[in-house]
Amino acid sequence: MTTDSGTTTASTGDLAVDVRGLRKRYGEVTAVDGIDLAIRHGEVFGILGPNGAGKSTTVEILQGNRARDGGEVAVLGADPASAGRAWRSRVGIVWQDESAPAELTVRETVRQFARYYPKPRDPEDVIALVGLEEKAASRIKSLSGGQRRRLDVALGVIGDPGLLLLDEPTTGFDPAARRQFWGLIRRLADEGTTIVLTTHYLEEAEALAHRLAVIAAGRVVAEGEPAELRRLHGTGAVVEWTGPDGTPHTERTATPTRTISGLMTRFGGEIPGLRVDRPTLEDVYLRLTGQEGDAR
Repeated sequence: MTTDSGTTTASTGDLAVDVRGLRKRYGEVTAVDGIDLAIRHGEVFGILGPNGAGKSTTVEILQGNRARDGGEVAVLGADPASAGRAWRSRVGIVWQDESAPAELTVRETVRQFARYYPKPRDPEDVIALVGLEEKAASRIKSLSGGQRRRLDVALGVIGDPGLLLLDEPTTGFDPAARRQFWGLIRRLADEGTTIVLTTHYLEEAEALAHRLAVIAAGRVVAEGEPAELRRLHGTGAVVEWTGPDGTPHTERTATPTRTISGLMTRFGGEIPGLRVDRPTLEDVYLRLTGQEGDAR
């Protein structure tokens, strides 16, 4: 299907999540102000935005735990506001502060949660999937933060969901634990699980998501692949070099190759102090959310 602007979109049958004109207010505060989302089956879709932008409210509505004030929402072919238990068993959730009972072992916990679903995955397979085989007999209170998070994911996927919602899943992780967790998410995506990820870590979003939506003040201000967002909303590359007298020079340009070619001609070869910085996803995000000046 092609929109009026010429952008190609997926048909409804291709979508795991189809949101149109979503609205939610809390008293006088508008948390979600007409959001549209189209998330394909098997896609990892990232939702970015500052605190209070409407990310968590949107995810809660997709889950069916928050009533909306307006708009149309279809998740795995059903309206979360009226879907029943069979639909809920197909949606897995990993909240930021979720944690299982501390006195149970990993194996006991996963097996217990498996009983809540009509067609669960094999508990031992799930424990292996999240890399906790060696900790299967350990009590949860003895696990590290990263291992607890892996267990949270195990509980989110034990019901064999078609959609997995991850809300700030690596908050508080050290860099090594975060990279290990990314590997787990990639394995789930390779299995065909549709994943919706909210995160404050721009590197994480770029590493995992096929497409991103940037939300500010309850609205989607940009959507697309990470590289596409950088190309469309970046402010060009910055070329730096050192002049013959040792003076540093800087030029912002949309055509850095042409600028460098001209400098090579001027210098007759190597360019002293050459450096090229292209816009990062973080640069684009700060600009789109109106926080660019705050970072200076």
